[in-house]
Amino acid sequence: MASGGVLAQISALKSAPVGTLKARWRELFGSEPPPYNRRFLESRLAYRIQELAYGGLSTDTVRRLEALAADLPAKGSKPIRHKNSDRPVSGTRLIREWKGVEHRVTVRDADFEYQGRPYKSLSAVARAITGTRWNGLVFFGLKSQRASV
Repeated sequence: MASGGVLAQISALKSAPVGTLKARWRELFGSEPPPYNRRFLESRLAYRIQELAYGGLSTDTVRRLEALAADLPAKGSKPIRHKNSDRPVSGTRLIREWKGVEHRVTVRDADFEYQGRPYKSLSAVARAITGTRWNGLVFFGLKSQRASV
């Protein structure tokens, strides 16, 4: 398929009726089109036209994507929580002054201790102290409020 033909096919998708797009889907994918909107059909058809004309993903890319997908949790299961590199080491004591009062938090293996109570996150501790929502890492000065660019 020539590249001019590819561009012409992709351009024609914009003005084609939905029925034509669905027929084209059956032709290119060999299956019934999904019940999604027109924009989805157009973009997937455009990708498929290019894929057939120029080739798909390289074997290495496919292998890498499959390896990454294997690390994802199964559909419906809880996501895997990776250890946050910003999280202080267990045993660390965080001290923050808020409105003239010094607040001390101890980092533990699975949670944080503040005033003898366990908290699941530093954000929960910051909320207990201030009464408002805070990013716990920012509140305790472990992360800049501005995202580094």
